[in-house]
Amino acid sequence: MESGKKLGKRFFFGQMTVSLGQKREMKKRKVADESPVVSFVSEPAVSYSTTSAGYSNSFSRPVALMGLASTSPFKEVQTELDYIECIRAGLPKKALDSIMEVTGFSNTDISKIIHISDRTLRRYAPKQKLDPEQSERVLELARLYSRGEQIFGSLQDFKTWMDREVLALGSKKPKTFLDTSLGIEMLMDELGRIEHGVFA
Repeated sequence: MESGKKLGKRFFFGQMTVSLGQKREMKKRKVADESPVVSFVSEPAVSYSTTSAGYSNSFSRPVALMGLASTSPFKEVQTELDYIECIRAGLPKKALDSIMEVTGFSNTDISKIIHISDRTLRRYAPKQKLDPEQSERVLELARLYSRGEQIFGSLQDFKTWMDREVLALGSKKPKTFLDTSLGIEMLMDELGRIEHGVFA
């Protein structure tokens, strides 16, 4: 290879190609016995498998925590839009029962979080639909606990954190912020900081 005619090697997911310029150069030089220099087209590498797995889990785990992994249409959830449709249709009461079991909250605790009286909540049948506002809060809880499980390594460790005073939250227990969407969003932000090494 001539110093002024360097043909660089580049990678394209393992697929080898010979450029048109290389063929012309070889023909011009009439080098019949010279093997073509392999060139690769460059493109940013993307970890499709990792991204894909993370994407799937971010939607499927909250559904599993609500006990709806094998129930249509919830088992088909793959996007935020799917979540919105489920909220609008209303989650079944059994999703709330499952979240209560996951979180360890009592009927009294959960009734304050989703803004419904304890008495009314006890009258709900397992298949009865929650209204959109209540459904959204249940889904927010499922997503929060799914994220907490991911960050802390286990649901139990996350529940321990939820029940202790956190300096970054004004020395209040994280679980006291669950009655508003903004409070849950704030906890999600705090989990993000913990994930990146800013421990609270």
